[in-house]
Amino acid sequence: MTDYPDSARALAELSPQHGFFVGIDSDGCAFDTMEVKHKECFIPNTIKYWGLQPVSKYARQAAEFVNLYSKWRGINRWPALVMVFDLLRERAEVQARSVQPPQADRIRAFIADSAYPKSNDGLRAYMAAHPDLELDTALAWTLGVNASVADIVYGVPPFPYVRESLAFLANHADMIVVSATPVEALTREWEEHDIAQYVRVIAGQEQGSKSLHLELAARGKYPSQRILMIGDAPGDLKAARANGALFYPINPGAEDVSWQRFYEEAVHKFLAEEYGGAYETALIAEFEAMLPAVPPWKR
Repeated sequence: MTDYPDSARALAELSPQHGFFVGIDSDGCAFDTMEVKHKECFIPNTIKYWGLQPVSKYARQAAEFVNLYSKWRGINRWPALVMVFDLLRERAEVQARSVQPPQADRIRAFIADSAYPKSNDGLRAYMAAHPDLELDTALAWTLGVNASVADIVYGVPPFPYVRESLAFLANHADMIVVSATPVEALTREWEEHDIAQYVRVIAGQEQGSKSLHLELAARGKYPSQRILMIGDAPGDLKAARANGALFYPINPGAEDVSWQRFYEEAVHKFLAEEYGGAYETALIAEFEAMLPAVPPWKR
């Protein structure tokens, strides 16, 4: 088994209580929180802490593309931040204003070091071994983001048919939350809306990657055709495929319809072991067509 942080022990020690397993992403999948978190929490702090005020319009466009409207939707905040810097650096409008987005060499090194989880605690541990002013700014930024989320993001209910789907699956499948969001925010949101009762573990960035969550909790414990990941981002699909699991997409912009289809149709195919194959392939093709790799200002 892959090495894992101590915080992921609950996943590794999870024993099957049902014959099926379902992992569920949270932001943008179970909850309609992606837009408010990124537009009102992440982006203002990115502009503030990284000196992007002179190009705030372009910083917002780049951040929204990476985090909401592209094939990178839902990736961990650290590679997403670096990607925003890189997109800004190559824009003529940014160059014309003589603004130099950070090269972020120290952040890139942190991302590349697999010994450290890509979380706030992981960053603090990395900083203890590699002190640097850039990382001081990075820590202030990520803490600022989390403070904004705690202050702003509340009262956002699950998408329609999420609660119904979880309640139905409770008698058939072991379920966990599989997310790149900090556990504190996840727990607060799932408990606020009384749906934490349906999942056995709430796993976030502190427990490692989404792929690791699925590996520890499900791989080898259930037949592959009985493991399903529900997500709204290509990273969720990648995590599922890395573990031989099935994938049900929640299409960005059509979340209500996606959850209704899951509740009324797809979940029954899954439990009948009829989900894989042509049905899943068609859903994934529809999903992938909605998330481009090229930003609109390059088309």
